[in-house]
Amino acid sequence: MTALTVGLVWAMLMAAYIWLDAALAVMLVLGAFTLPALYDLIINPRSSLTLDADTLRWQSGRQHAEIALSEIDHLRFDTRLDMSVRLSVVRPSGVKIRVPYPATPPHAAFEALAKEAGLKTRRHHFSLMG
Repeated sequence: MTALTVGLVWAMLMAAYIWLDAALAVMLVLGAFTLPALYDLIINPRSSLTLDADTLRWQSGRQHAEIALSEIDHLRFDTRLDMSVRLSVVRPSGVKIRVPYPATPPHAAFEALAKEAGLKTRRHHFSLMG
């Protein structure tokens, strides 16, 4: 999907340059916005989250973490205004550890698995901060 999107943007920029006589500098600046997507496409970072009988682990790019279930007070699911769901691990001390978004699995299925593993969960809808 990323390759298709980058290719489509580049094709539109080339078409604007060729047929609409758009300024090359403007097209290069607009094309620069595709560089992060191109970088992700080339590097292809892996993300995962696993929950077993006693540990929650995640990995996203160079970030990895491992937390014993006994060190987790609850999991906090925050629904944002864009309808994405962010996951945080809350320790008994109140410290929140944000799970990277690429490593976050579909929230409904993961919430059910977390409850089966004996973890408490809390849902917060449309919070702007936190």
